[in-house]
Amino acid sequence: MTIMTDHQPRSAPGSDRPLIRYAGLAFGTLSYVIFLGTFLYAIGFVSGFLVPKTIDSGETGSPIEAIIVNLVVLSIFAVQHSGMARRGFKRMLANAVPPFVERSIYVLCASVALLSVFVFWQPINMIVWNVGHPGAATAILALSGFGWLIVLYSTFLISHFELFGLKQVVLNFAGRALPVVDFRTPGLYRLVRHPIYLGFIIAFWAAPVMTVGHLLFAAVTTAYIFVGIALEERDLVASFGDDYRRYRARVAMLLPRIF
Repeated sequence: MTIMTDHQPRSAPGSDRPLIRYAGLAFGTLSYVIFLGTFLYAIGFVSGFLVPKTIDSGETGSPIEAIIVNLVVLSIFAVQHSGMARRGFKRMLANAVPPFVERSIYVLCASVALLSVFVFWQPINMIVWNVGHPGAATAILALSGFGWLIVLYSTFLISHFELFGLKQVVLNFAGRALPVVDFRTPGLYRLVRHPIYLGFIIAFWAAPVMTVGHLLFAAVTTAYIFVGIALEERDLVASFGDDYRRYRARVAMLLPRIF
């Protein structure tokens, strides 16, 4: 994930009506709260603590059945997450709903799709590796936490509340136009084009105990990240043209260039 989406400043038919403005604010706020809860649960789910169901908890059954179920729920999330982010779907959605709730709808659907992964995930608890040294295990957990911090910090670099739809509904409620999205590369975006995805990869793979189920989750989500980057960069080139092409030539995708 990089830069911003391609929302343009526009007013929504009827958005000046108080009922629509209040409804939009309520919907956008609810979507953001659900996202925030889902994000915090994801940290516990992957890291294995503070939530009722983690990536390795629950009854274990047939590994083949678990792999199939897990691949299905991950595929549903991937299709939703990438499909609804494409320019064609956004144009179609813009014809059906006011523009100030478009992002909130996307965020809500993504949260529900991710929650379905947590609900239906089936553990496969065969051990791939187990770091027994307490200091090393703690360091790996800290690295995972650092990955989550990169994710969160990177969203604030590109306007966290706009990325998750809250700014749009607040501006509409206040009677102000939706913002023009410009091409910006603040902070970590000067080092890598996709720091959010980099943070996810670190968080998913930095595990002191790696089970087959966790490995499946990390491998599939990492593969999806590379597919998502390809689709996203195609849209960014279409939106920003040569500005993005020059940025892509200058800045590495995920790992900072040393030289």
